[in-house]
Amino acid sequence: MITLRPASERGTANFGWLDSKHSFSFGSYYDPEHMGFSALRVINDDSVDPGAGFATHGHRDMEIISYVLQGSIAHKDSEGNVEVLPAGEFQLMSAGSGITHSEYNASKTEPLRFLQIWIQPNTLGNTPGYQQKNFGKAIGLTPIATPTGENGTLHIKQNATLSQLILAPHSELTYTIAAGRRVYVHQVADELIVESQRLAAGDGAKITERQTITFKNELDDQSTALLFDLP
Repeated sequence: MITLRPASERGTANFGWLDSKHSFSFGSYYDPEHMGFSALRVINDDSVDPGAGFATHGHRDMEIISYVLQGSIAHKDSEGNVEVLPAGEFQLMSAGSGITHSEYNASKTEPLRFLQIWIQPNTLGNTPGYQQKNFGKAIGLTPIATPTGENGTLHIKQNATLSQLILAPHSELTYTIAAGRRVYVHQVADELIVESQRLAAGDGAKITERQTITFKNELDDQSTALLFDLP
């Protein structure tokens, strides 16, 4: 079964300096039909004004992934990590037993846009950790975060895999889904056809009870999405 999550139906929050769109319930946005999907709890599409950002705040027992789409993030946390994440970079912060951090638009003149993703860990009270990497823009399916951290991927504390899906113009890819697994697709840019369903930027798709799923790009430009393989 494939269930669409249209971008136009996402929750919203606007604080002046922050314009955020929520695929799942978050903050003041509550929808019992969209509380998450398997271990995937949050996908927020955040646009941050120049020089603005999130002051120091705390998290615990959550795997938090940031993917920068435009601009750069200035990150600082209680584990001593002080980093800048440029566009194209993935960051995985394991909050574990407790961590505080701040994240700001690193530019005083240019906007910042990034995806904030939360995945619930399969064990609690882990030692906090920080990872950051650019995986490039290879055509096909590129693993980003895996339960083992193999082959240079980010090590996530959950039996879940996050992959970047980039399809060349007028191409397709078939993905095999293991028994009992679920898949969530978030369309990042351009357009993607998931079987017969068409996804535009910001749209999502919940995929259950399938053995395979075929993705097609019928455009003259590349299509970019994130694919979550979940328990």
